Formats: sequence, C-alpha cells, structure tokens
Amino acid sequence: MDGTAATNVVVEPASRLGGHLVCPGDKSISHRYALLGALATGRTTITRYATGADCSSTLKCLRTLGVTILNQTGPDVAESIVEIDGCGLGGLSEANTSVDAGNSATTLRLLAGILAAHPFRTTLTGDPSLRRRPMDRVIKPLCAMGAQLSSEDGCPPLTINGGTLRGIEWTTAVPSAQVKSALLFAGLHANGKTTVRERIATRDHTERALALFGIEVARSGLAVSVKGPAALRGCAVKVPGDFSSAAGWAVAAAAIPQSKVDITDVGLNPTRTALLNVLSRAGAIVSTELDRHADGEPCGRLTVAHRNLRPIVVSPSEVPALIDELPLLAALATHRGGGLTVTGASELRTKESDRITALVAGLRALGANATEQPDGFIIVGDRSLAGGTANAAADHRLAIAFAVAALGAEGPSTILGADAVDVSYPGFFKTLALLRT
Repeated sequence: MDGTAATNVVVEPASRLGGHLVCPGDKSISHRYALLGALATGRTTITRYATGADCSSTLKCLRTLGVTILNQTGPDVAESIVEIDGCGLGGLSEANTSVDAGNSATTLRLLAGILAAHPFRTTLTGDPSLRRRPMDRVIKPLCAMGAQLSSEDGCPPLTINGGTLRGIEWTTAVPSAQVKSALLFAGLHANGKTTVRERIATRDHTERALALFGIEVARSGLAVSVKGPAALRGCAVKVPGDFSSAAGWAVAAAAIPQSKVDITDVGLNPTRTALLNVLSRAGAIVSTELDRHADGEPCGRLTVAHRNLRPIVVSPSEVPALIDELPLLAALATHRGGGLTVTGASELRTKESDRITALVAGLRALGANATEQPDGFIIVGDRSLAGGTANAAADHRLAIAFAVAALGAEGPSTILGADAVDVSYPGFFKTLALLRT
C-alpha cells in the first residue's frame, strides 16, 4: 500500500520515481511565524501554514494561552491559511491547565522562552516522546535571565515561573536553532541586549522572521543579538515549501535508477540545504534554481536525478547542518552501490526516538548491512534489501527513511507506526503513490 498513511503501511519496491510536486509549508518557519504573530500588535496572516501535527500543536498551545486564531483553511498545501490576532509583547494569558505541546519540541522550547517573561506560572508538557527530550539546554540560560524553571530530571513537564528578565550573553553548548530561538524570544521581553553565540551555525529562520515583524537583529559572525523590550507588528507572510519534506523525495530520486523529481516553490535557505552537497557527493545529479525571496526566505526549484551511487563519509563538523536528514542518508546508503559512515551524531539519541538504535534496527530488519556506533552508524550498500518489517518507533523521520529504503528492496516492506509521518507530512504516502511511474 502506498496510500494514505495508516498505523502500518506496506511499501512495494519501485522501478522508477518521477514527477513534479509542491511540498507542504515549512514546519520550522510556520512555528516561528505563529509565535511571533501572537506576540505582535495587530493581525498576522500566515499563508501556507504547515499542515502537520507539530504546527497544529503550536496553535493549540497559543489558544490555551488566550490567543485568538481566527481562521484556518486547508489541508491543501498551497491554501492553508492561519490568521492570528496578536496579544502584544507580554500579553499572553495564564492557562488554567497544563499547556500540551504534543510531540513538538520546537513548540515547547520556543514557548518556554516566551513564557519565561510572563508573570505567572505555566506547566509545559507533551506526549511520552517529548517528555523524554532534554530541556536543561533552555532551562539554564532562561534561569540566568531571571526566570524560575523546574523539570523532572531535565525533561518535561517543565514548570515556568516567569517575570522580569534581563538580557544576557550566552554561548550554546549544543548546536540548536531551538535553543537560540528560545533565548531570542525571551530577549524580546528582557531589559537590555540578549546575545546568543554558537560554535557552529544553525538554521537562521528566527533571525529572518524577526525582521519581518519589525525587530532589529544584529549579527556578528556566529553571534546574534536583539534588544528588549521590543514591540512587534503583525504582518502578512507566506511560508515556503518545507525543505525537510522535499528531502525525502530528493533522496528517493537519488536512490532509484532512472528517477528524476522536480520540487517547486521550496525553501532554499542555505542554512538548511547542506543535504544537497552530500547528495552530489553520493553521486546524484542535483540542481537548484532560485526564483524569489518569500518574505526573506530564498525559495525556488529543486531537481534531483539518479546517478550511480557511491559511499560517503559525514564528518562530525557536518552533522549539525544535516541532523534531520541523517536517517534519509542512511536509507540512501542501503541502495546498491551506496554507503555511509556517520560519527559525531550522538544528538540523534535525544530526538523523538533514539534515532541511532531505532534507525539501525529498522534498516537491519529490512535486510541492510548496518552497524550501530556510539555516536553514529555505518551502512554498507553491498546488497539489495530483502524487505521485511521495520518499526518507526513513533518517529516521523524514521517512518519516511524506512519508506525510502524499502523502495529499493526485492520484496514488500511493512513499516509499523507509519502514521508518525502525520507529525510533519500528513500526505507523504499519497505523494509517494503519485511519484511512481
């Protein structure tokens, strides 16, 4: 079955993939536009808001905190519209219950930065997967700014007693756009300048979004600063296509002989597209064409075609820019001629699942030559997968990666818990069916 995602999905081998498609709105950008719209004065209209469950969690949390969200249409990826009447800086209301972020770590961490400046007590929680995610990386700097935060062994539920914040200078210990964004959102409310320094650059969607909402952002090398208190103004914005969703089709096209996929109106922010260089190293034919800047975000066409695969190595310095795509690259490596060695990726163990253990176990269950390492994995593409049954471990990126791997198997493969794709890409299996030729 390559239809609408169900709890278990059977993926048949593919002889070729081809076609043109448009991906849903970018998940990372949608979160940020909704949160900033809630803090702004006036109305914010977001076109092509991401349709997945994670971004729905952000809207649900904002409603719980008193934000009026006037309209949603969809689920057509090009027509999903959200209108938000902003509450102004510091204008969220105290919730009479816990605020549930579902599976979305982005929602929880960014909201923590905002709520740290609100003078009331809030408990942020989520599903069992989210309640295993580390939060000390936001707790420590937000406490340094003057808020009081507590957790259960560094994981959600996260209780915030917010109040008056002061600007700080903070160097992140782990490369994380979520932590950077949480501190910048807190800095909007703080007295004075807040500066976040990174050792390795992470995606810059927050910096670009802040400028759209009227905030002056200062950048110097790997440091970014805002001055608070800062007033935001509502605006009309359009979200580009999600590069992480496009990545699944780019890798699938690279993996299957005679395949070629064109993806239009997709975000091509250079802090997100490191995957494309790696696909080229692996043998794929990759081209991009920048069409426009969608509200500060570069956007255009991505075309990927198959060429004979070759093994590659991903070094620790490359991992932060590829962290979301590493499972897909592992899937690519299972196709004959491919191969992948990854080190320095222990952060994968703290995602929606332990993405090292669960990834290797799933690929091995499909017949791959895969070996788990403490901080990564080794995949050798010396055989065709036989097919089998892989457990997605309630992780949307693993469900998609196993589907891409299964396309090159000799027989059908079953993905257990394939409905995890709804977190980020509800139409994934429907689109896969359309690309089969």
